[in-house]
Amino acid sequence: MEKLDIRTVDVIQYVQPLREGGSLPAIVRADDDFLYVLKFRGAGQGKMALIAEFVGGEMARAIGLKVPELVFMNLDDSFSKTEPDEEIQDLLKFSVGLNLGLQFLSSAITYDPLVNDVDSITASKIVLLDSIISNIDRTDKNTNLLSWNNELWVIDNGASFYFHHNWANWRSHLSRTFPLVKDHVLLHKADKLLEVAIEIKHLLTSEKINNIVSSIPKDWLYLESESITPQEMREAYIEFITTKLANIDLLVKEAADAR
Repeated sequence: MEKLDIRTVDVIQYVQPLREGGSLPAIVRADDDFLYVLKFRGAGQGKMALIAEFVGGEMARAIGLKVPELVFMNLDDSFSKTEPDEEIQDLLKFSVGLNLGLQFLSSAITYDPLVNDVDSITASKIVLLDSIISNIDRTDKNTNLLSWNNELWVIDNGASFYFHHNWANWRSHLSRTFPLVKDHVLLHKADKLLEVAIEIKHLLTSEKINNIVSSIPKDWLYLESESITPQEMREAYIEFITTKLANIDLLVKEAADAR
């Protein structure tokens, strides 16, 4: 199974924490001299949030949405030793190893539905994507969208795939739709759902889904508290996404009814 071409970089400087994020992400500099927003494996939802961020982001890219480059980021243990803030110190200590970084979009502003415009195709794609990946965190309170260079960029998909926080019952999510779409920040703009559904099914092929899921670092798929194996977890993500795509008409109707 082929993998995506995802770069791996080393963190060389902790620049500043982003305290508006609940999981305390940070701006860091990597050895390629670029800035990234680093999502930590030691944060609240742990490695599962990194998987959701990665898979959701690459699915968004695959259907033609703007997504900052995602990179795997190595963090060594030197940063926690020089950090005076105890909360950040602990976060750095528990995040030694492979984390996830998003390209830092300098001067980007948070999308505001009252100020920024978005075309109906883009809005419809984002609404359907979030229905497929069960992203509960793209609302008026927290849009998780950026306006940069007059374009809309999709960020922060870490609250997606919430089935993976309880592996014992993950199959019960296969038959569910996504009622929380009613709270989606772009729902009122999403009037091309039928049209977009056809395009999404065409672009998210089995090969593309397999490529994305096979690119999840194996290290992130080891859970001491679970008996499920990394390979079984990969197969579960593939089955979940494939099932949602097979039932995309139900997601379209649910979103359209909510509008």
